[in-house]
Amino acid sequence: MKTNGNDANGGSLCGVSGASCASGDWRQAYADYLVRYIQFYQESNVTITHLGFLNEPELTTSYASMRSNGQQAADFIKILHPTLVKANLTSQVGIACCDAEGWNSQSGMLSSLRSVDDQLSLITSHSYTSSPSSPMNTKHRVWQTEAADLNGAWTTAWYGSGGAGEGMTWANNIFRAIVNANCSAYLYWIGVQGGDTNSKMVRISNNAVQPSKRLWALGQWSRFVRPGAVRVGTSGSASGLKVAAFRNVDGSVAVQFINTGGSAARVSVKLSGGGAEAGGAKAWVTDNTHEIAEMEASFSGGVASAGIPSRSMATVLLSTGNSTT
Repeated sequence: MKTNGNDANGGSLCGVSGASCASGDWRQAYADYLVRYIQFYQESNVTITHLGFLNEPELTTSYASMRSNGQQAADFIKILHPTLVKANLTSQVGIACCDAEGWNSQSGMLSSLRSVDDQLSLITSHSYTSSPSSPMNTKHRVWQTEAADLNGAWTTAWYGSGGAGEGMTWANNIFRAIVNANCSAYLYWIGVQGGDTNSKMVRISNNAVQPSKRLWALGQWSRFVRPGAVRVGTSGSASGLKVAAFRNVDGSVAVQFINTGGSAARVSVKLSGGGAEAGGAKAWVTDNTHEIAEMEASFSGGVASAGIPSRSMATVLLSTGNSTT
């Protein structure tokens, strides 16, 4: 199926640009394989919504891997999409591409994907060689699908020195991806695993389960910014305080604060525009001594007020007439 005749050690899919093989064009066979894979999941009542066919295509590894540039990816999508159509799957499954090793690499592939833009549903990227910093030039939603501190020594800390494995570092990483780079999803590499590095969020060692503050950082985002939420504009912020707001499908508004400073900051939050008024508020915080712990928040006259501790991430969740929060 690949130019090197092996599922490992790179090689390109036979039949794409610049990859001819004596055995012929294998694009249709690969598309058929992927479709059957989806159908096996469906037969087990597992819903598949997106289909990716590459993983870090600029990287050759000793395990299963396949090289591809943007044009080669487009060459395959031209076969994959009609194969999904023929199997009556396009209303359920969208094509995702291309899970490059870094944000800049994935951005560089986009121009070659223009010819199949209408057959794509999602752009995906990892964050190992470069991280999300600004929006990609695409009409599609963009997911950051893999990131981790792969080599740092295991730590459960929230904030100490700003280390790569600390929880607050990851709260900030997600902020930059979602707010600065317009990502609509952010995934960490591994949930639970053994070993002595930060490649996972939860470590299992000697029959003990150790959650890291990276887990709570992702939780502080995902518990309150729910699937389908839309980022809305904000104005005003104290020094050292990052802020972003999201309107959830149920009408509630989650206002996310990251206090990078060494002192607590007092905030007041009020909804304006959009025709909705806040009817109440609750707040939660994660820092060195708390994990998504409810904290005091006052509410009066449509205004929520809360204190954001130093070196913390906090959420003020505003309920509206449409929400059940």
